[in-house]
Amino acid sequence: MRKLKNVLVTGGAGFIGSNFIHYLFGKSTSGEKAFEDANFSGRIINVDCLTYAGNGETLEDIDKTFGSGEKDPSKRRYFFEKVNICDRSEIERIFKQYDIDTVVHFAAESHVDRSILGPETFIKTNIFGTYTLLDVARNYWGVSLDNPRDDVLFHHISTDEVYGSLGPTGYFTETTAYDPRSPYSSSKASSDHLVMAYYHTYGLPITLSNCTNNYGPYQFPEKLIPLMILNMQEKKNLPVYGEGKNIRDWIYVEDHNRAVWLILNNGKTGEKYNIGGENEWQNITLLDKLIELTAKETGMSESDIKSTITHVKDRPGHDQRYAIDCTKIKTELGWERKMSFEQGLLLTVKWNLNNKDWINHILSGEYLNWVEKNYSKR
Repeated sequence: MRKLKNVLVTGGAGFIGSNFIHYLFGKSTSGEKAFEDANFSGRIINVDCLTYAGNGETLEDIDKTFGSGEKDPSKRRYFFEKVNICDRSEIERIFKQYDIDTVVHFAAESHVDRSILGPETFIKTNIFGTYTLLDVARNYWGVSLDNPRDDVLFHHISTDEVYGSLGPTGYFTETTAYDPRSPYSSSKASSDHLVMAYYHTYGLPITLSNCTNNYGPYQFPEKLIPLMILNMQEKKNLPVYGEGKNIRDWIYVEDHNRAVWLILNNGKTGEKYNIGGENEWQNITLLDKLIELTAKETGMSESDIKSTITHVKDRPGHDQRYAIDCTKIKTELGWERKMSFEQGLLLTVKWNLNNKDWINHILSGEYLNWVEKNYSKR
């Protein structure tokens, strides 16, 4: 019954959001053929305020084909709005202008280290921004417990970090109690609770997903995998927190986005789904694998790269292990991970080595001028 015709994607210029938009339009960002066709025929309205981690250049190909490059306005299927999700009047305008029937809420401040240094932005964006979207959607769609609707949907993207830290055994399930340890994960936990509250209190049709660590093309180079690949190329030290024995579960970004699309189509309203890669790696072991692949692709000396590993003081509240049990989404919706870690990691290394212009524009700040360059003469 869900329309899925006028889809508001928040944070669509970020890493996972931009990959999601590419996926819906049938354009795999890895350079390989996408695993499957999303069969999406609607419109996407990308709302992003383009903070440091949002890059409009990432979607230039989509804009040229489905957005401003489409000569017939009636056939245009991609629209970009530079708007902060905390700006209620602008969000209300967008809902009305595009008759939004679906929200896919990726937008979030997401870097743990940044949240430790400056938590205020995380509180504003992740909590108040989510509240603004929820409340505008509730009012625009006119939903209540007495007036339910099944043709609209608000899907909230969250993280496994809300569950806290695991010991050497066990897995996070959808019923695991929340135990966030950083300002980032606490702000995401708060937003999750708000989403569920709007379902139970106001009847807003929602679904929610908690995903593990993503990797793949267009990931901002402050994150572990692209940062290490970049530092190897520039012969810089490879910083590792503590002994590097913290464990993370990794999933290729397209596998995550296929799961999101399945939830949008078939997920049960009011339910949450864990999305995991079933692929646990110690940070130091992952780094060794990255060094091996990067050395092979560049002809650099593997031993020389390893000599640059530098162990630094662990960060406060560093969770020891994340691991997700994704039985629910596998059994209820038929999802499964399709990208092997070996293949996905190699694709990611190659992408980062072959897209130096995109990375250099980030390092130089050139990408921040994208809006002015792209829209000033229109």
